[in-house]
Amino acid sequence: MTAAVFFGCAFIAFGPALALYIFTIATEPLRVIFLIIGAFFWLVSLLLSSLVWFIAGTITGDKDGPTQKYLLIFGVLVSVFIQEMFRFAYYKLLKKANEGLKNINADETAPSMRLLAYVSGLGFGIMSGVFSFVNTLSDSLGPGTVGIHGDSPQFFLNSAFMTLVIIMLHMFWGIVFFDGCEKKKWYALLVVLLTHLLVSALVSLENSCSFHVKPPWKSVNTPM
Repeated sequence: MTAAVFFGCAFIAFGPALALYIFTIATEPLRVIFLIIGAFFWLVSLLLSSLVWFIAGTITGDKDGPTQKYLLIFGVLVSVFIQEMFRFAYYKLLKKANEGLKNINADETAPSMRLLAYVSGLGFGIMSGVFSFVNTLSDSLGPGTVGIHGDSPQFFLNSAFMTLVIIMLHMFWGIVFFDGCEKKKWYALLVVLLTHLLVSALVSLENSCSFHVKPPWKSVNTPM
């Protein structure tokens, strides 16, 4: 069952994104490049967020209790702000690149910003999903029994659907964010930021609650 859970959850989490990549991006080399750069921008934002988290943890001395709770809230806020800052920086980069493509070859039609917004959002989402789910997915290979402590036996399935939602949200956030920048509708950027904060806060709340219960699986040594 471990292999079935692994592949089933993997296809649930990354199947739609893989299908979008194959049918809408893989056919155009330029789109693939923009997708990879978008994923790289998200990685850099994660690195910067981790650095801020490390510095904050060092200053507070990694204390438990209320300090750790406030540190978690601070980390979520900083991480979301940094991700959206890098999304804006990537928009500026794509804007310059799009203008450069038009100047180099005026005969060919340059990719529209809506298309670039979709590609960059998908790049952000795929990399975010990989980092949030890969460790959980590797645990699904066992050895272990899900729900042995009375917790939900659908832990891996729920995590897979949550990863799928995060990937799709990043894609939608990218489209709305770029459209807001193009049309100077700054309230759209605020909507993206607030919804991103809301989703991150809900996920962090769920994770913090899970710290007070036993792990949802337990390793079991079965006889050969």
